Amino acid sequence: MHRTLTVALLAACTLLAGCESTYYSAMEKVGFAKRDILASRVVSARDSQLEAKEEITDALAEFGRVVSYEGGDLEARYQRLAARLEDSEAAARAVSARIADVESVAEALFEEWQTELAQYSSASLRAQSEQQLRQTRARYREMLGAMKRAESRLEPALQPLRDQVLFLKHNLNARAVAGLKGEVTRVDAQVSQLVAELNRAIAEANRFIADLEQNDG
Repeated sequence: MHRTLTVALLAACTLLAGCESTYYSAMEKVGFAKRDILASRVVSARDSQLEAKEEITDALAEFGRVVSYEGGDLEARYQRLAARLEDSEAAARAVSARIADVESVAEALFEEWQTELAQYSSASLRAQSEQQLRQTRARYREMLGAMKRAESRLEPALQPLRDQVLFLKHNLNARAVAGLKGEVTRVDAQVSQLVAELNRAIAEANRFIADLEQNDG
C-alpha cells in the first residue's frame, strides 16, 4: 500500500514544470529505473492508440448510421454522433500526451546510458553496452517514427467528422442528412489511413516492449 501510494504521488510530480529529473531520481529509489519507466510509458502509448482507433472507428460507424436515416429520432442520433466525436478527440489528445511522455523518458535514458559508458574499466563490457545502446536507440526510433506517423493522421481523420457534426448541428433535417451520404466514403478513407498507421504503430510498440523484456532477461 505504501509503495503504491509513493508511486502515485511521484507520478503526480510529472505535472509540474521541471519536475521530470526529480521524478526519475525518486522512482529509482523505490526500484523503478528509467528503462522500467520507458517500458511502462510505451505500454500506455500503445493502449492510447488502441483506444483512439476504437473511438474513431465507432464515430465513423455512428456517422454512417446518421446518414442512413430512415425515420426515428434524428436529434438523438445526432447527439450520439456528437458524443462519439467528443470521445474521439479526447482519445486523440491522450495519444499525443502519451507519446510526449515516451519521448521525455527515452531522452533521459539514452543520455544517462551514453554518459555511463565512460565509467567502464572493461573495454569488452563497454563495447557490449555501447552496441546494446545503439540497437535499443535504433528500435526506439523506428517505434517513435511509427507513433508519430499515426499521430499525424489523427487530425485528418477527425476534421471531416468534425465538419459533418457542425453542419448537422444547424441542418438537422432529413434532406440535409440525405445530402451527406456521399461524405461517408471520404471520411472512411481518412479513417482507414489512420487505422492502418495506428496498427503499424501498435505493432512496433509491441516489438519494442518485447525487445526490452528480452534484454532484461
